[in-house]
Amino acid sequence: SNYTEKRKRGVRSRAVTGNLSSGLKSRPNRMPVPAKGIIAIGQFATGVFTIAQFGVGVFSVSQFTIVAYALAQFAIAYSLIAQIGLYFKEGYGQFVWQLAELISVIPG
Repeated sequence: SNYTEKRKRGVRSRAVTGNLSSGLKSRPNRMPVPAKGIIAIGQFATGVFTIAQFGVGVFSVSQFTIVAYALAQFAIAYSLIAQIGLYFKEGYGQFVWQLAELISVIPG
């Protein structure tokens, strides 16, 4: 069947409903397809709201992310809550630093 052929090639389904994108698809060469959309959910995601392992966007809940507002393990953001992060305006977490302070410490 068509489903069996897709499973043999390693292609998984991708659910797209309106502006919601779930990046659970992979190409025939086993490369993951990033989720893109207003709301993006997947291993790799870009969008306004992202839930991902690697996320880029405006608001993100991720393991690794570069966004405006983040809740993450590792993040670079305007404002964040992270275990480890660099922030521009406001940040909270275990090891977080303001980018302007780090730049001012560099001799030169």
